[in-house]
Amino acid sequence: MKLGIFAKTFDGHDPQTVLQAVAAAGYAAAQYNMACSGLASMPDRIEAAEAHQVAVAAASNKVEIVAVSGTYNMIHPDPAIREAGHAQLATMAARCAEMSTRLITLCTGTRDPHDQWKEHPDNDTPEAWRDLLDSMAKAVRIAEERDVDLGIEPELANTVNSADKAFRLISELQSPRLKIVLDPANLFEVATLEDQRRTVSRAIDLLADRIVMAHAKDRTPDGRFATAGTGVLDYRHYLTCLKDIGFAGSLVTHGLAAAEANDVAFFLGDHLKAIGA
Repeated sequence: MKLGIFAKTFDGHDPQTVLQAVAAAGYAAAQYNMACSGLASMPDRIEAAEAHQVAVAAASNKVEIVAVSGTYNMIHPDPAIREAGHAQLATMAARCAEMSTRLITLCTGTRDPHDQWKEHPDNDTPEAWRDLLDSMAKAVRIAEERDVDLGIEPELANTVNSADKAFRLISELQSPRLKIVLDPANLFEVATLEDQRRTVSRAIDLLADRIVMAHAKDRTPDGRFATAGTGVLDYRHYLTCLKDIGFAGSLVTHGLAAAEANDVAFFLGDHLKAIGA
């Protein structure tokens, strides 16, 4: 497995500055965000030169761009906002090759009109699922046109809030373009160690053939998010499960301060060495 980090962890508005910081902190991969190029995270326009600068900076710093963030609220209650997101996704997909990546990460969305990461009681309704299928179908068509893959992440606050829901979406869409970004800290809030391990194992076994990226953050005992290695997540169990399915992708950390990045790289690297991954 290759160690990676969200590029947005580091300050900077040009790819050279940001990816140099990624490499200096001990990471060989990055999940990129267009904010690191001084643009909106989901721009309406990306110039060819702006995309090319990402690839050049990645090569010069020996950092692989394993994905670019393309998150927008795919089930926003306002259809016009969803359509704007589809258009921005098309813009992003058109420049992926020039940025030397083939994976765009998505957000399966929420009915909350203000925050795409906030839970809403209507997320589990048939109407929300119908809108997600419609949005994903449009996203898949864009992906097919531009030869990119789409990474969705099961998270408690979104429509796809479990491994089972992710499996259902994959089954209903029947598209090889749809991949999984797995973050075990998004699968539980407060759980016993036994329940946590069971949840993580089952998710990895169920989604094994679609997992293209693994995320690394943590949970405090009372359920809040935390920096990887500072909470209750059993990393030895998590990484061993990934190794057991033959996962050889990137382990990408996020939700941490830039000052913590080097320590997290050591923490994750030590665990990977311990299990021979």
